[in-house]
Amino acid sequence: MNFLRHRVVGFYEILEAMGMASMNSSGESLKLCVFDLRRGQNEGQELDKILFFYPPDVTFSTQLSVIGLSEGLITFTRLFSPEAACEVIEAERHSHVFHEAEPDIWMVMVVEKNKEIEAIWRVDALQKVLKEVHSLFVMFHGSVRSLLDKEPSGGLIRSHLYPFITDYLNDLSVGKKLQLPSFRETLKERGTVQMLTLARDAALEVQSLVGVLDSCAGTLRCHSVLLYHDLLVSTTLSPDDTVDLFTYSVMRLTSNALSSGTSSWSYLRKGTSLSQTSSRSISPQLLGSSDSLPSNGNDAGRVIRPLQHNKWSKGKDGFLVTDIWGKDATPTIWLHQRQERVHLLAYQHKCLTLVLLVPTEAIVNGELDISFVKHQVTENGTAKILKVEEKLSKGWGGENAYHVSGYRYLLVDNDMEVSRASPSGKVATLAKETLLAVNKLRETVDTEKSRTKEEKDMEICIRAKNNAWAIARVTRGKELYMALEKASDTLLDATDSVQSFSNRYCNGTFSMD
Repeated sequence: MNFLRHRVVGFYEILEAMGMASMNSSGESLKLCVFDLRRGQNEGQELDKILFFYPPDVTFSTQLSVIGLSEGLITFTRLFSPEAACEVIEAERHSHVFHEAEPDIWMVMVVEKNKEIEAIWRVDALQKVLKEVHSLFVMFHGSVRSLLDKEPSGGLIRSHLYPFITDYLNDLSVGKKLQLPSFRETLKERGTVQMLTLARDAALEVQSLVGVLDSCAGTLRCHSVLLYHDLLVSTTLSPDDTVDLFTYSVMRLTSNALSSGTSSWSYLRKGTSLSQTSSRSISPQLLGSSDSLPSNGNDAGRVIRPLQHNKWSKGKDGFLVTDIWGKDATPTIWLHQRQERVHLLAYQHKCLTLVLLVPTEAIVNGELDISFVKHQVTENGTAKILKVEEKLSKGWGGENAYHVSGYRYLLVDNDMEVSRASPSGKVATLAKETLLAVNKLRETVDTEKSRTKEEKDMEICIRAKNNAWAIARVTRGKELYMALEKASDTLLDATDSVQSFSNRYCNGTFSMD
């Protein structure tokens, strides 16, 4: 019996009625918590396991009810699936979405169900919100467990988690509400990068520029990520590290992010109304003694908040500047794949954004300084940067560059963590019934993938209430989702259209011949 994605119709409702009564009284439709199963196991120490809770102003009894119920569900499902506990529990009034971010470090999102048509989501999309916020946190602060090991009372990790996750949630706020990924965003894929297709001459210029950037720190190799508008041009990082840095760049560093905080290419939005939460609003009982907190950055006791808005700006020399890490301090991040901490330097020319990653080892050992690296970029790279930007701007097709007339689609390469989709403005023209059908289609694929836990080819077709077709094809780690709204199309017509799309734009990857 598969308890990874399971609907419990009796047992859970009883627990929910017992554990969620206090939660409903808070008036919040979303609860998000982070807790450590290794902590708070003795009577009177239950609060120790709470590392983060949103909203932070609910009573401890409510927080313990939510976390206690979640812990019970994890323990119960592990009886049937020891290697992989539950991913989601569906009940009449709530959805519990689980993510074990690190061994025994759990993130749980509890979403209240209601009858609003807009409040329809996929569990996988909600899980990816949890995965994304954890990945970004680790990139800036290191793992949750490492911070707990540094300061076992939990004050250090809480002082980092509370402002970080709250700043992240601000990007999901619309007005005074948090807007979770709904069925309207079903033709987008969080946790992937969107790439710019390059002409051969532009690709050669990019390759030449990357070579210069790699050698900016002398004998120690630098890494780089290049973006044009909000699309990836080049990367020398692993797929996982690329996704994290790409996500942050689109959120805060690209020309679009600096000018408006909003990207029409991305699902990420700039929030303005969600209440700001800092360590000052967290109970001292959870934070512990602030005197024991190690410093983070150049300022004593400073907790960096890299997801704050309006903290980056372009300097006169083209490099982006921020005081997030402290006055005159250079930002640093952690590369998961290489297990290496690096300095982050961002340079921008028009719509071209260069992110250069310099090993901190070189700076610490005194082999060079950041000003030298910046000089190398401007001295040896300026001409190449101008040439790359010129090539890319000439070939830029605008936000509708990847629109294919008659199709609304999403392509996902899970191995490379890359996706391409119809422009948001074009997807918005689809009828609600069509989007709901595509959302249901994706749920079906998600469930099948979770059930089998192995790659398998599949094709699924759904006819929407408005006679539109929603079609999915999955093969060898790649997925294609398609919405076709020509009402007169038969199933044969629709599958022929998908075949034509696959042959023309996907090198026949999804052809069924």
